[in-house]
Amino acid sequence: MNDSPGWASPGSAPSDEQGAAVPRPSEPADDGPGAPQWSAEQPPAGQWSPPAPPGPRVTSAGSGHAAHGADEGPHGSHHSPDPGPHRQQNPGQNWGQNWGAPPDAAKPGIIPLRPLGVGEILDGAVSTIRTHWRTVLGISLAVSVVSQLGIILVQRFLLPDPVTVDPDATDAEIVRQSLDSAQSALLSTLPVSLFTMIATLFVTSVLTVVVSRSVLGRPVTLSEAWAEARSQVPKLIGLTLLLAVISVAILAVGLLPGLLIGSDAGAALALLGFLAAGAVVVWLMVRFTLAAPALMLERQSVTAAMRRSAKLVDGAWWRMFGVLILTYLLVFILTMVIAIPFTLIATAFDGESLSAIASGEAPAPSWTFLIVTGLGDVVVSTLMYPFSAGVAALLYIDRRIRREALDLDLARAAGVPGYDTTGG
Repeated sequence: MNDSPGWASPGSAPSDEQGAAVPRPSEPADDGPGAPQWSAEQPPAGQWSPPAPPGPRVTSAGSGHAAHGADEGPHGSHHSPDPGPHRQQNPGQNWGQNWGAPPDAAKPGIIPLRPLGVGEILDGAVSTIRTHWRTVLGISLAVSVVSQLGIILVQRFLLPDPVTVDPDATDAEIVRQSLDSAQSALLSTLPVSLFTMIATLFVTSVLTVVVSRSVLGRPVTLSEAWAEARSQVPKLIGLTLLLAVISVAILAVGLLPGLLIGSDAGAALALLGFLAAGAVVVWLMVRFTLAAPALMLERQSVTAAMRRSAKLVDGAWWRMFGVLILTYLLVFILTMVIAIPFTLIATAFDGESLSAIASGEAPAPSWTFLIVTGLGDVVVSTLMYPFSAGVAALLYIDRRIRREALDLDLARAAGVPGYDTTGG
């Protein structure tokens, strides 16, 4: 982002470990001109007591109302004005139970500026949709409608009719028909995958910028988000194609030895190779899952964004994997809840499909079926694209907060009181 010092550079501190140049809230600054001078005389040991828990306290006048404000620290913690003799009698009793809750992190936007939990990441993605619904749903709906129109036209005019398998045919004919049916099903998924990939690219490029502004609590219009993301879209396309080529190449290497053998042993070897290659692909895709946010927000090149993602994910692969699996599960449930009713309605209103199903044939998609199911796909895509993009962007922000103290930069950029806005 242009207005946040943490976006435009790879980090406010080295990723491998926190550099000494980045101050921590709990550490005083180094000695130097203007630095605070610490007294050489410190209070004697044993004279401090834990802060009293927040809540009503009896004042010196004996009134029962809560005394707020006068004894609150700069971060809202409450300090007991008088430890009292009872705290010295049993200093080890109930240790830690009377401490007040830690101060809440600053929250200028959709997330608190601290390391995030899984629920906060998911809630932040939903909050982005709710807060900037005009921008988010506007770009998502427009892209979904255009991509779905392309899918419907391709399915209606370019794809061949589905191939059915005759159970009364000879064994050799059944094998041939099964191969033709699998080939037809594969061809029908290619345009869907292609249009979905292109739509995801455009939505991700814009919504990553929207999420980054939402973290700071700043409004953003669609034209502003597109103006900021436009220059990185070609690089994002290159990143997506490169990751797809890597995945296909790894799967091909895993399948090729078994396919060359061509016997039962070859089939078993192909299955094992596919499973091994699939595991490698999953490991790499999780490792590079933050490459797109890094490319968009840090203005990185394709290869630099991949290296950046690998460094941020290092040490947190399983956590990233779990969050992504949970995200895909939620998206799948959303898809089923919306798509199944539309499919049933489309089948009920399409007499040709009903008669074909009754006769045991694979029905060719009619205009009624394609339009009704297409409407369901538009609804799903409009909600799915921003949610997935929001989770990816917030995972990136969370990893930078954990590794590079990005929360300090974000707090300064958001103008949170108590932070040096000069970036010193």
